[in-house]
Amino acid sequence: MTVAARLSPQPWMTAPESRAVFAALDAGGADARFVGGCVRDAWLGRPVKDIDIATHAPPERVIELLEAAGIRVIPTGIAHGTVTALCGGKPYEITTLRRDVETDGRHARVEFTDDWVEDAARRDLTMNALSCTPDGAMFDPFGGLADLAAGRVRFVGEARRRIEEDVLRLLRFFRFHAHYGRGEPDAEAMAACRELAPRLPTLSGERVRGELFRLLTAACAAAVWRLMMGQGIMVHLLPEAMDTDRLDRLIAVERDLGIMPDPTRRLAAVLDSDRPGALRAAEALRLSNHERDRMLALVEPPMVLMPSDDRKALRQGLYRIGDGDLFCDLLLVAAAVHDGPLDLTALRAAMSVAGDLPNLRLPIAGRDLLELGIPRGPAVGEMLKRVEGWWIAEDFQPGREVCLEIARGLTGEQQT
Repeated sequence: MTVAARLSPQPWMTAPESRAVFAALDAGGADARFVGGCVRDAWLGRPVKDIDIATHAPPERVIELLEAAGIRVIPTGIAHGTVTALCGGKPYEITTLRRDVETDGRHARVEFTDDWVEDAARRDLTMNALSCTPDGAMFDPFGGLADLAAGRVRFVGEARRRIEEDVLRLLRFFRFHAHYGRGEPDAEAMAACRELAPRLPTLSGERVRGELFRLLTAACAAAVWRLMMGQGIMVHLLPEAMDTDRLDRLIAVERDLGIMPDPTRRLAAVLDSDRPGALRAAEALRLSNHERDRMLALVEPPMVLMPSDDRKALRQGLYRIGDGDLFCDLLLVAAAVHDGPLDLTALRAAMSVAGDLPNLRLPIAGRDLLELGIPRGPAVGEMLKRVEGWWIAEDFQPGREVCLEIARGLTGEQQT
């Protein structure tokens, strides 16, 4: 395989930890390269998150070489040829070159190889089949660089066959189109996705959630979600999630306010459903309890919040909700539902009220009422509620002594 281009040195490539890992492998004659997402994103000038390395050396030899160099190794997926090297606190996932022997639509049985092209051929997309040596020599066996330049997401080889090998690749195609694609999607890939979409229910909810949540963080998530609906994809996954107009508006609000995208919030926005439908979606995606409860609160809010409300009303809402993040999410989703012109200044000011949450704590407790002579039992809770109601009406301003004085007065009323 000839060198296709050269990648200028990147900090993560020249870091002492990276050099140490490659030096350990090279000491034993193990040919190694950076592969996958780190190469793709570095070429595009995007931030690199995870660093993956491939080598022709078998995993047992990789472990031997790394440990001989004093580098800690974790056999994270040794049956499939993968180990994780921890060097300077940084993880490096190192996988032996492989070729598929057998696939069933979800998993593959692999054998190790020393052929770089054979290993690249088992990757899903051309842009993910790139590899790079530590000195920046780029290898591109399937035209991934041209596809990156054109904003074209394309499968390695025949699209239908690649999806049949692992149906998750169908969702990965749309996820990568959302983050890397421009213009019309690849026609061959779209035809294969339409044909094989009925197989999506065979995937685990966790795998589907991972792809859809990554897709939802894209700036054009609503457009790609709409594309998937039009191609008959979403009906096999989340038939309740069809409100792309609201998702569009939420994304615009987040962008205008400089707020980071959040997949749970965006999922709640696209759900055109009631609580039972949201629960079905949560079950289908195997959401965590926290994600499920947060999504449900956004689908059926515990109360209506509007950015136009005065700060006193907003503080009362915040106190009732008791969660500053959820309070802001409710305001954002409410803004996405809003049809007319949106006052971003008012929305930003309303969200700033969340900072008041630490101060919204009733300054007295049940033990204080016991000291005032209120008998232990239901009377304590009833009195606290009366004081709390007064304190809320006073916009949470009175302090401990004033609240105690009010409690004394109410106690006196009860005794007369």
